[in-house]
Amino acid sequence: MPTYSDSQRSLIIFLTCCVAAIGGFLFGFDSGVINGTVDGLQSSFNSDSVGTGFNVASMLLGCAVGAFFAGGLADKYGRRTLLIVAAVFFIVSAWGSGVAGGSMEFVFYRILGGLAVGAASVMAPAYISEIAPARLRGRLATIQQVAIISGLFFSFLNNYLLANTAGSSTSELWFGFTAWRWMFWMELIPATIFLVALLFIPESPRYLVSARRDERAEHVLHMIYNESDAKERLAQIRESLSQQRKPRFSDLINPKTGKVISLVWVGIGLAVFQQLVGINVVFYYGAVLWQAVGFSEGDALLINVISGAVSIAACLGAIALIDRIGRKPLLWGGSIGMAITLAILVYAFSTAEMVDGSLKLSDSNGVLALIAANAYVFFFNSSWGPVMWVMLGEMFPNQVRGSGLAIAGLFQWVSNFAITMTFPIMLASIGLTGAYSFYAICAVISIFFVIKFVRETKGRELEDMAYA
Repeated sequence: MPTYSDSQRSLIIFLTCCVAAIGGFLFGFDSGVINGTVDGLQSSFNSDSVGTGFNVASMLLGCAVGAFFAGGLADKYGRRTLLIVAAVFFIVSAWGSGVAGGSMEFVFYRILGGLAVGAASVMAPAYISEIAPARLRGRLATIQQVAIISGLFFSFLNNYLLANTAGSSTSELWFGFTAWRWMFWMELIPATIFLVALLFIPESPRYLVSARRDERAEHVLHMIYNESDAKERLAQIRESLSQQRKPRFSDLINPKTGKVISLVWVGIGLAVFQQLVGINVVFYYGAVLWQAVGFSEGDALLINVISGAVSIAACLGAIALIDRIGRKPLLWGGSIGMAITLAILVYAFSTAEMVDGSLKLSDSNGVLALIAANAYVFFFNSSWGPVMWVMLGEMFPNQVRGSGLAIAGLFQWVSNFAITMTFPIMLASIGLTGAYSFYAICAVISIFFVIKFVRETKGRELEDMAYA
């Protein structure tokens, strides 16, 4: 068996986690690219506000299904294998979304992409958690969120540059195809890189032991730990798995009380509150939002690029802090920041006036809204954005990790769908002020949820996670 120096092991761990995190990049790109295509979808498919909402949100139905079944499929076929399948789906979805000639065809390809996003959203952080040593796990798992935000940033930049080159998202760009179609096709580049790179990383050692491939598992562990630590970790994994049987959803029920174990509710709460604060309204409808208060399409798309850059900076801050101060302080601190900035946005939007049939903010309140929106994005991406995924990947005991992730992932994507689907309806009925008031209230409630129910997981091995 080959030997590795400490620097080689560190490089292997880092590169392996980066490859897995490309799934997060595609998650972000696939989620953000829709932002610049809303006008194109409306004009090409003649859709109303409800139809447009479904075209945008349809991917999230696939996300819910992909996240729900990813854990069980990964336990059966392997984490890396499932990520490879997701990469293929990303490629097909990117191509198909661009060539779609109608809403139903478009929705089909978006749901296919959603299956990939859902699987990647659950499996990439779980894979990273199983590869990374405990002392590095928080920082390395946070790479996933940096990748997601980087994907969002590059999708926003992609949308802005293509729309600017063509003149608008609905104008022809290259070879007779409109710019909004090319926005989807650009995803083919990172999706292909992801597929190829996955062929060169190892399978999770925990999966290999569960599949009775102990020799291969030991080889992978020697790539991560020194010889004595590798043998100790292999023994710990064997002992942990020896006490387990095949995961079942019934494991989530406490046999003494007949009720769902409290940890599952905490996971569901984390997943749902991450969406109820409204972050994906900014990611999916940013261009629509800013155009609704008087900005041009070009300016709105540029604002998205700025928000993406702010998000990356926030995630880098989270990486520096998550293994130092822990997960819980980042969560409640982020909730406080989001509640304050959302309240400022509510005030700014409440001052908008109708000018020539459309809303418009005053110059001072326009600047206030921009600052508050980017501060809100910063608080989210330095807290709930990365920390929720880190915690879901590590908070459950081994016996229920797959099932717990499946349930929490399902609720996360269903909540995402609900928020995304309802925003155009809320915008047309109660307006931006009413919509953002709801998101602000949810941010306030999340503060108390974290303080009362969330437990710290910093520095604990996955085998040490307990039910209560």
